Amino acid sequence: MNPNTNAFIKMIKHPVKFRMFLFSKLPSAYFSGVRVKSINENKCEVIVPYKWFSTNPFRSTYFACLAMAAEMSTGTLGLMHVYKRSPAVSMLVIKLEANYFKKATGLTTFICNDGLAISDTIEAAVATGEGQTIIAKSAGINNAGEIVAEFFITWSFKAKKK
Repeated sequence: MNPNTNAFIKMIKHPVKFRMFLFSKLPSAYFSGVRVKSINENKCEVIVPYKWFSTNPFRSTYFACLAMAAEMSTGTLGLMHVYKRSPAVSMLVIKLEANYFKKATGLTTFICNDGLAISDTIEAAVATGEGQTIIAKSAGINNAGEIVAEFFITWSFKAKKK
């Protein structure tokens, strides 16, 4: 495990610091209202509201906004496990697959429970010096508890040379 995990979680939970990060590095997520709802070593929940900036002509949340929230739920877990690591570990999305089941017409919460598997993949990348991949699943749930969409995001992790 990364000894800096708790520091990363504290930073993500800080309302001003994280919003400034989104505003400066991911402005489309910031303006769409994508936010981390909760995070721990294994699970991350990210919300995306249905509002003017995230809507499509069919009166539902635009698929790209749903994809942003799904990717953030998996990517934040990856970032947490590579935060201030030595050696540093790079991460990159190399594939995305999605299934849509219902129109997202309200708040959608994306949940990824793959934090420990992501951590194991990062540890393997560091131990072997070879790039490693993992397919992380994120399920989008509406306020009624129904699955709106599910995303499968393939991440690549590679330890950087010292």
